[in-house]
Order: sequence, then C-alpha cells, then structure tokens
Amino acid sequence: MSKTHIIKWCHALSLFALVLFFHALVMAATQDLSPAPTSDWPWWVWPLLLFVFCFVLGIVAVLAGVGGGVLYVPLVGGFFPFHIDFVRGAGLMVALAGALAAGPGLLRRNLASIRLALPVALIASACSIVGALLGLYLSKLNPNIVQVCLGTTIFGIAILLLFSKNTEKPVVTKQDAIGLALNIHGCYLDEATQEIVHWKTHHTLLGLVMFIFIGVLAGMFGLGAGWANVPVLNLLMGAPLKISVATSKFLLSITDTSAAWIYFNKGCVIPLIAIPSIVGLMFGSFVGVKLLSIVKAKFIRYIVIAVLLFAGLKAIDKGLGIGILG
Repeated sequence: MSKTHIIKWCHALSLFALVLFFHALVMAATQDLSPAPTSDWPWWVWPLLLFVFCFVLGIVAVLAGVGGGVLYVPLVGGFFPFHIDFVRGAGLMVALAGALAAGPGLLRRNLASIRLALPVALIASACSIVGALLGLYLSKLNPNIVQVCLGTTIFGIAILLLFSKNTEKPVVTKQDAIGLALNIHGCYLDEATQEIVHWKTHHTLLGLVMFIFIGVLAGMFGLGAGWANVPVLNLLMGAPLKISVATSKFLLSITDTSAAWIYFNKGCVIPLIAIPSIVGLMFGSFVGVKLLSIVKAKFIRYIVIAVLLFAGLKAIDKGLGIGILG
C-alpha cells in the first residue's frame, strides 16, 4: 500500500472517528450526566471558565512542547468541581482531537512512521483499555485513590520533563533483530539542513515493553501519552527526535481512541466539559503557534514543570483530604 493510500485511509478514519465522537456527545447530552458544581453559580459559568482556562492552556502547551492532556487532567481535576471520571474522559478527547488534526499532515511529510507506530500502537492501545477499566474500577471503589495515583504520576512526569534531554539524531550503529524483523526503519528530509536522514531502531523489545506501562497510564488517567512516548522512542529506541515527536502525535489517535470508548460506554464523556475544553484548547494552540517564534520556549517549559509539580501535589492533597493547598 502506497503512502498516498495510507494518508487517504487516515483521513477517512479521522472523519469517521469525529462523526462517532459527535454522535457520542449527542447521545451523552440526552442523559442526566451533568456535573454538580458545589457552588451557587449558574451552570453556564463553568463551561465558560473551562473554555477560557483551556484557551490559556493551549497556548502554554504549544510553547512548552507538551501535549494538552498532561496539563488538562491534573489542573481541571484539582481546581474545577467536576468528578475525576468526567475530567479523565474529557482529557482523552482533548488529546484525541489534537492527534486527529495533526496526524495526516505528519504522515504526508514522512515524519510519522507507520512502521514504527503500528507495533507500538497495538500494544499501547490494548493496554490503554485495561488502564481505563482499572481507573474506573478504582474510582468506583474510592475516587480519592485515583486522585492520589494521578498526583503521584503527574509529579513523576514533571521530574521526567525536568531531567530528560532529547537527542536530535541518536546514533544507532546496529539494528536489533526485532526491529529488523518488523522492518522498523525509514528516512526523511531535514528541511533545516536539506539533508536526507536515514534512521533505524535498537532496544526494540525493551521499548515495546515500556509501552505496556505507557498504555495503562494513558487509559487510567486520561493523560494522552506524548510525555512518555517521545523519551522512549527517542532515547531508548534511537528514533530521531522529529520522527519520535511526529509518531507520538500519530499514536495518540489510536491509543486514546481505544481508551475513550471505555469512558463513552460508562457515560463519562459529556458535552458540558468536553466541548469547551476541546474548542478552547484548539484556539489556544493556534495562538501558541503564532507566539512560538517570539517567546522563549525554554522559560515557558520550566514554568510548565513548576505547574505540574504544583498540580501533582494538589491532586495528592485533594485525594488524601489534607487541605493544605486549598
């Protein structure tokens, strides 16, 4: 199958997924699933605040080079009066919307690799279903358990972002047997240097094992998984940074869809939260792209890490019921 056919299929699948997504939103709207804010404010205030919040979040996410889901779930879960299951369901929709928008273009530019994505997606998507079921089960037992686990995970992500140093073009001297058997290799044009870069992977088995845990965490907390995909693909498996980032973005359209259906079936995706979140984040992303050339992204990155540390502590504090952070 040619690259053109694959891109056409991705466009068709993206359109089909969007149709199913809006159909599910309409079905959810007919049910009594609206969150119950613990305040006397009118109901329309919360979607408006969520839109403004996600608009700012979209700007910051682009400037910091992180996905919106990893910021969305801990911050909305910590500072908005919504049940954590609704927040996680909307978080998957936020990550999925961005992936569906970016995927075909990345494939067309030969940056997202089908050969690298498919074996990884098979493992991560299956495990994300397990993670979603596990997260909903723990939430049914006690939502505070999920809050504490979420806070611990977010805290770990912040540490990972702080100390991870991505490599633009890792040196892979010899491809391992599994990578060779799966035919995981490729080339792309580096537009900055006008150089054709050939790449291949190593430590492929260990990388596939890591995606078991990534899939479970993505489904359990609705975070997306870009924060973990890129370090594993780039630092562990040896894919170039551009290939890792683009393939990670394409992967989200597969893994997040698998986990999202679990939340759909449980009634945890509702328009009141999902629609203003997605629209706000996408508009914010457009503004973030415009600001990217004039703002020091490194400074923004450290601000995001600080926000994640605070959000992780906030989630732990809320789960344990300590009340130190309000």
